[in-house]
Amino acid sequence: MLTETDSKFLRLSYEEALAGYNEGGCPIGSVLAEGDRLIAQGRNQRVQKGDPIAHGEMDCLRKAGRQKSYRNMTLYTSLSPCMMCTGTIIQFGIPRVIIAENTTFGGNEDLLRERGVEVIIADDPDCIALMKKFITEKPELWNEDIAED
Repeated sequence: MLTETDSKFLRLSYEEALAGYNEGGCPIGSVLAEGDRLIAQGRNQRVQKGDPIAHGEMDCLRKAGRQKSYRNMTLYTSLSPCMMCTGTIIQFGIPRVIIAENTTFGGNEDLLRERGVEVIIADDPDCIALMKKFITEKPELWNEDIAED
């Protein structure tokens, strides 16, 4: 169940995704928070920065800088995390992930759960619509982002 705080940060991840889309990039946004305190926010920057590792979650975590602990934090993401981002969530010990949608891309929720991460799927209609629009408009860019030919 999403709290009011969860809904607020999930919306912020959508706004990051929309900003990325408007910049010509992949519309995937992410937010890191501790309770109701925003730690960082970011978006997929692969196109904008020419950085193949700059996925939404990675950009957000990079912007968060060094953290002594992620034990009480939640990562919000507009799209289900890929294997690279999933591995980073596990490596950092982030205990809770709120995923706006996994309709357009089924990431690695099961692996996260197997590693003890609480995963909530919000089925956010705005995030679903934005990703569907992007995939239809730029299928080659989407396939590049998820490393498919």
